[in-house]
This record gives sequence, structure tokens and C-alpha cells, in this order.
Amino acid sequence: MGFFNLSSISGSISRLTSFTILLVVLVFCCSFSSTEAYDSLDPTGNITIKWDIMQWTPDGYVAVVTMYNFQQYRHIQAPGWKLGWTWAKKEVIWSMVGAQTTEQGDCSRYKGNIPHCCKKDPTVVDLLPGTPYNMQIANCCKGGVINSWVQDPPNALSSFQVSVGAAGTSNKTVKVPKNFTLRAPGPGYTCGIAKVVKSSQFLSSDGRRVTQALMTWNVTCTYSQFLSQKTPTCCVSLSSFYNDTIVPCPTCTCGCQNNKTQPGSCVEGDSPYLASAIASGGKNNYAPLVQCTTHMCPVRVHWHVKLNYKEYWRVKVTITNFNYRMNYTQWNLVAQHPNFDNLTQIFSFNYKPLTPYQAINDTAMLWGVKFYNDLLMQAGPLGNVQSELLFRKDQATFTFDKGWAFPRRVYFNGDNCVMPPPDAYPWLPNATPQQAVVLTLPVMAFVASLAFLITYV
Repeated sequence: MGFFNLSSISGSISRLTSFTILLVVLVFCCSFSSTEAYDSLDPTGNITIKWDIMQWTPDGYVAVVTMYNFQQYRHIQAPGWKLGWTWAKKEVIWSMVGAQTTEQGDCSRYKGNIPHCCKKDPTVVDLLPGTPYNMQIANCCKGGVINSWVQDPPNALSSFQVSVGAAGTSNKTVKVPKNFTLRAPGPGYTCGIAKVVKSSQFLSSDGRRVTQALMTWNVTCTYSQFLSQKTPTCCVSLSSFYNDTIVPCPTCTCGCQNNKTQPGSCVEGDSPYLASAIASGGKNNYAPLVQCTTHMCPVRVHWHVKLNYKEYWRVKVTITNFNYRMNYTQWNLVAQHPNFDNLTQIFSFNYKPLTPYQAINDTAMLWGVKFYNDLLMQAGPLGNVQSELLFRKDQATFTFDKGWAFPRRVYFNGDNCVMPPPDAYPWLPNATPQQAVVLTLPVMAFVASLAFLITYV
């Protein structure tokens, strides 16, 4: 009769357990996904689409659709929004006020009156400014541009009216549309399902009567920068008075110059073909055409620590547009730095503190002064705006050491800008930056797996 070697079995189980734990760690590390879709500086920011049925018709209803931009600093810029959905039944759009569909679709089954749109999945766009008054309703006709509610609350919404046929004529027979999509102007927003909510109420102009919609449903759309574009759209460079080094944006931040594989990916500022390159955009006229740089970003934000006083210190912020096809109207900048709670004065920019962490005031939203510098011109001599910020020192925390004077995060028009690596920041004189090797999770997992194999195999 054979005897079991308990110590051998125990060792095998121990090795199997170690292997299982290592396998779980590897799977966790490899499947680690980014959470950039959640914006910690604006955790409740979204675009809410409210659909209010105002009256019934013989074969459907008339509704007012309103898009509210509840994002603090992200807006929809030209060429504007495109809203789409899929009808639950065989609905058609008889008419629209304040907007229009991009296609009519097949309306051959109708004789006499032809609907505005017969598509199963219509796409709606805003009308342009200057539309005749009989085709307008309140908050329409802005070319699809919706500003952020902090920067411009009166223009943080957009509305249109739609008359729907071949639909239900009561709350029980109406079917809510499905598969809502919002392009602004490209991808980036993901919309949830439409939910029937308590009917909206409206106050009359004299404030003496309240009316309400016959039926209301809401759709919430949230933004992800990774869905919006494949590459970043802006970067940050740094400099200071105490160091001659100018830290540029990281090389190839938003792409690399490669005229062999991607001819025309950028253009030199003094190129004789600049005008023809800009005009060659055609229908895709809003695709960035950037000036040739090492970083290839449409926008660069430069943070310069300018002066040091006894009780104050001064920073100069410059935003440069390298995109030859875009004038950024109603631009905004969000920066995070611990000394914003002691911001004393700001020159030529508007300022509003953002407090995503309640009591901690370390985030500021900056934007241009109307009719002065609220328009960031396209690349060229006028393609930049700048301002200076004066901070009061908190002696308990203030220091120029280890990059403390530089921002933690920077956003331009709601998109996170790429920062230089921390070990490249300008250092104080006689200070040597410590070279540190940063191991990411996958590298650490790989090293752990090698150690396991060496030990047990």
C-alpha cells in the first residue's frame, strides 16, 4: 500500500494557490480600463433632452424638444449638434419649427400632404441664425451651438417643435422613441434610454397661471473624451523665471509629422500652399489642419511662473491656437492648482471657482471677456489669448520646489490636456531632479510573473 506525501501535497496546493492569485492579478491588470469618461471636476455634468407633448392631434401629437446643457465648462461648438433616434412604431414627422431633419426619407405611401420626414431613424439639426420668424420658436436657430451653463446660462439650451403623426393619441398609446444619439458635432456622447417622468410645468408670463405638458420623457447623454476623438486635442507647456528651461509639450502628443504616410497632416505657417490647404477641407471643413509642430496639437496652453513677491506670486497663461480651420468662440479653460483658494486678481479673463470637492477650492474656470478676447482666432499672428493671475502666498504650503507652482490638470473646452512628465518640470537652481523609474501596472504584473516562474518552475 502506498503512502501519501502530505508535505508534497501541501506544497502543490500552496503553489496552485499562488498561481491562482497571480493569474487573478494579471487578469486585473490587463483588463484595467480608463475612467476618463467620468469627469471628477464635473461629476454631474450631462446634456438632458426633455420631450414635452403639448397637444394631441388626430393621428399623433405636437411636442417641444429641449436640450439642456448641464455641463459646467463643456459646450457644443460649430457646426453644432445632431440629434437622432429610432421610432418605436411607424411614426412620421409632419412638420418642424426651429429645426429640420437632414433627410426626408421614403414618403411614397402618402398622397396629398407629404410629411416632413418619413425615416424610421431621423436625424435632426438646428436651423441657422437669421431664419424667418415664422419658422422659429424660443431658444432655437443658433446653428446647433449650445454654451455651457456656467459661462453663458441663457444660451445653454436649444429647442425645437415637432408634429408627429401615425403615433398614439393618448398617454397609454404613445410609444417612446428608442436609441437616441447625440453628435456634437462628432461622436463623444452616449445617451441612455428615454424615461417617462412627471409632466413638466410652465409658468405664464404674468406669473399667475401654471400649465403642464400632457406627457414628458427625459433622455440623459454623457460625454467621453475617448469616444470623441482618437488623439488628444490640447497640451500644456511650462516655464518659470527661476529656470531657463522651457518645458515643451511632449513630442507627438496629438500626432506625429509624417509626410510620407500622411501627406498634408500639417502645414508650415509660411507655406505658399496654406490657403489652398485650408480650402481643400470641403465638407469636412472642421477637421483640424494644424501648424507643423513637434506636438501637432490644435491648441497649446502655456503656464509661466512669472514673478515672485514677498506675499504674492504671479503666473502668465497663454493659449495658442495652431488650427488653421477653427476660430474657437466662447472658449474656456479649466485649471486645477491648490493656490486657487487664494487667487487675488486676474487680468483680462473671466473667472469662476469650481468646487467639485465641496470645501476644497482648487479648481478655476477661465474664459474670455465678451467683445475683447472671447474669440480665439485661428493659427496666425492673432491666434492666441493671454492673461496673468496674481496669487497670495499661504506660507504653510507655498513653495517653488518639486513643481508645486505648476497646475495639476488643465482642460480646454472640456477636454483634458496632456501635461509634460513631472520629472521634466523646471527645477529650482542647484536642485537636481531625481530620476525615478515608474512601473505601470502591466509592467509590475510582468515582473511578478517572472519572479514566480523563476521561483517555482
